[in-house]
Formats: sequence, C-alpha cells, structure tokens
Amino acid sequence: MDFWNLITALSLGLALSAACGFRVFVPLLAMSIGARAGLIELGESWVWISETWVLIAFAVATLLEVGAYYIPWVDNLLDTVTTPAAVVAGVIVSAASLGQIEDLSPALQWMLAVIGGGGMAGTIQMGSALTRAASSTTTGGVANPVVSTAEAGGAVACSVLAVIVPVVAVVMVLALMTFVVRRLIKKKRAVPES
Repeated sequence: MDFWNLITALSLGLALSAACGFRVFVPLLAMSIGARAGLIELGESWVWISETWVLIAFAVATLLEVGAYYIPWVDNLLDTVTTPAAVVAGVIVSAASLGQIEDLSPALQWMLAVIGGGGMAGTIQMGSALTRAASSTTTGGVANPVVSTAEAGGAVACSVLAVIVPVVAVVMVLALMTFVVRRLIKKKRAVPES
C-alpha cells in the first residue's frame, strides 16, 4: 500500500466530510466534478459518482439545499433532517475517496469512513446547527441568512480545497475544529453553574 496515496485519499475524504457538515450536497457535487475532470480518482465501485445524471442530480440538490437555508425557520427545520444526512454523506465521500486504494481492506475502508468521515461531518453539522439555533434565539432569525452564507461558503471553500489540495484542506479543517473546541471549552468554564 502506497502510504502517500492513503494519506491523500484519507485527507480528501475527511475534508469533503467536513464540507458535508456545512452542506450535504456541495461536497458530493465537488467530488462528481473532480472525478469527471480527472482531479479525483475513484475506485471501481464508486465510478457512478462521475456519471452525468448523478452530476446533474447533485447540482439540482445543491441548489435546492442552499436556497432552502435562506427561508426563515425552514433553515432550523432542515437542520433536523440534514444532521443524519450529513453523517451519511460524510461516510459516502470518505468511502469513495478511500475506494481508490486497491489493497486497502474493505473493513478498514469502511471503518475509516464511518468513524472519520461520519464523525467529521457530524461534528461540523452539530456546530452549524448550534450556531443557527443561537442565531435564531438571539436575533429572531434575522441573522440566519448571514449564517447560511457563511456555511455555504465554508462548504464550497472546503470542497474546492479538498479536491485541489486535500492534505492542506484537512489540516485547515482540523485546525478550525481545534480552535472551535477550545473556545467552547473556555466558554463553558467561564459560565457559572446555577
């Protein structure tokens, strides 16, 4: 097994999984475009992601998802649906990116996809949902379009970086997650218990 190919494939999967936490379909669309453009190599069982009809379906789903997040209160409702969907999408993009490693055992491929990809997508999605809930509570939803724009921008930026320079993308995602977790811990310690 080529170590560098494994690191690149794992980085691609984790970075796209993080993007799934912001928007479910943006990274799937990026993976489809990247595969068609020859920037991403997919395993034999994942080639369907690059088919024209799949690319069109991902593009339509992306437009609908991004647009729906700009409708007041629908965005909060969507978070309840997209949280499990983000985890599933994170597992799919991770498994697909690891599918190119021929001598990687299927058990290890799926374990990395479920734990790494699903965990990454779920963590980012939970942070997004909490941010939106806080925005809805404190501003009555007025600031939610700003949150939606930031999330969509994060999904696009993370997806593009993942396709072009996956190792850099995953390092940036891990640094961001570390920063956010540290802030949450610091904030929790600062809140007096009642």
